[in-house]
Formats: sequence, structure tokens, C-alpha cells
Amino acid sequence: MSEEKTILHARNKHRSRYNFPELIRSLPDLYPFVAINSHGGESIDFADPLAVKMLNKALLKHFYGISNWDIPENYLCPPIPGRADYVHYLADLLAQSNAGIVPKGKAVKGLDIGLGANCIYPIIGVQEYGWTFAGSDIDPLAVKTARAIVAANPVLSNSISCRLQNNRQHIFKDIVKPGELFDFTMCNPPFHASAAEAQSGTRRKLQNLGKLKGKEAVLNFGGQHSELWYEGGELVFIRNMVEDSALIASQCLWFSSLVSKSSNLPFIYKTLQYAGVKEIKTIEMAQGQKISRFVAWSFLTEAEQREWAQKRWRS
Repeated sequence: MSEEKTILHARNKHRSRYNFPELIRSLPDLYPFVAINSHGGESIDFADPLAVKMLNKALLKHFYGISNWDIPENYLCPPIPGRADYVHYLADLLAQSNAGIVPKGKAVKGLDIGLGANCIYPIIGVQEYGWTFAGSDIDPLAVKTARAIVAANPVLSNSISCRLQNNRQHIFKDIVKPGELFDFTMCNPPFHASAAEAQSGTRRKLQNLGKLKGKEAVLNFGGQHSELWYEGGELVFIRNMVEDSALIASQCLWFSSLVSKSSNLPFIYKTLQYAGVKEIKTIEMAQGQKISRFVAWSFLTEAEQREWAQKRWRS
């Protein structure tokens, strides 16, 4: 009997510990990376970027039917259980405007800011709820790789569009088209303020894993400049996102962003209030010992939110 991680969302497919024999059956290439750990159980070396990527490939194939997935070396390879939680909690947020029912199908459209080469959020949203997605990124190779993933998997090909943001100062501008509507936006913002800070964070992670030992730090989950750091860090990125969201206030039901540090919340709330939002929600999530959260905001009143749901999902 698998032990449940009850802290993950109830609909999250990754609540049980990784079943490596099953995952290896789905992706035999995972086999060389699995070994018995110090606790006597099967695992991979989470300090090895290739092992982490192979685990992701196995999870995506086994749980989401994605047979063709790959990313370039040194690009962000995110832990899938936590990514899935964000999607499921967003589904619950949409349900609040829809008489408690999670809306499913292509009528529901999301926007992933910072799509990355991995395309993880849209993959999960499409395969779990049948939603459609647009994803944006400032990195041409990330967009090209995400497009290749979509094209190589027929289950995704009519549901995800990948858009290049040519101006790193803009977030929604030039991505959201005039009159285009989104039911939600989501984002995992770069939370470091500089390359040096990102490298320091990498070294801390590897020390915690006991894998540093004087070697050059290599981030186990990878990550490019644009994925890991932004001048001014998370706070400046989210502030810019809030300001940009006000320009398309009537074109989206819920905007949202992950927030890595709870100490950043007061500043974010003030920024949102200054922007004139009608409702703010902070939704906490937990994976292992780590508590994470996202902040969601809407420029629509509760009555307008219900009207939006009626027109978009029940017409």
C-alpha cells in the first residue's frame, strides 16, 4: 500500500510516493537512474539533472499520456507534483464562480506567463480538464521547444499555442490580443534578483542534498537566466505583472502568480489595491516540508464573475 502525501491537492495524481516499477514500465529509459537509497527505498539522485529529466519524462508519459517530451540541456525541469497542484487549485478557484462546479473543456482558456521549454502547466491543464492554453516566453529556444512538444503529441496539438514575448519589459502587452479573453493567467515568476543570487540558491540546494563537496554548482532542475532571475527579483516582476494586468482588466477573470516568500505578500497586496482590483485571494499549497502559495486577483465583482462564467462556460 502506497503512503499518501495528503498535503497535495485531492485531485493531484501524485499524492502517492513514486511507484518506480510502474514508471519504468511506462518508460524503460528511467531504469538506469533508479537505485536503492539510504532509507531502503527506490529513488533517483535528485542532484543529477539527467535523472530528474528522465523522471519527468516517465511521469508525463505514465500519468498524462505524453509520449514525446524533451527539453534542451540546462533548461528548467520542474517537479511535476507541485506544478499539478497549482493547476488543480486554479480549477477550484474557477469553480467558485460556477456554482461550485469545476469548468472543463475547450471553452476554458488559460495563459501561462513564462511557459518555459517544458510546457508543463499547459500539458497538465489540457490533460486533466480539457482546457485550452496560450503560453508566452521571452526565450526563442524555449518557445521553439514548447511548440515542438505540442506538435509531437496529438493530444495537445489543437489546445496549446506558444507565443514569443519580444519585449522583456512587457508581460501581457503584445501577448494578449485585442478582445481576446482568458479565464485565468498563471505564472511561476523568476524569484532571484541576480545571477549571483540564483547561483547561491543552487549551492544551498545541493548542500542540503549533500552533493556539493566543493564542486561547481549545477542546478538539478536546470534553468536559464530568464527562468531563474529578473532584475529586482520576484517583487518587481509581480509588481510589473499587476500593472500590466490593469491594462487588460476586463479581458481576464482571474490573474494569478506564485509567490515564493510570504514576506512579499504585504507589498503585493498594496500593489493590487493601488491597481484597483475588486477581489484578492491567497491560496496556500504544500509539498513535503515546503509551503507554497499563489495570489489571484480579479478586476470583476462577484456578480460580474458569475456572469462571466454563465456566458463563457454554460452558454
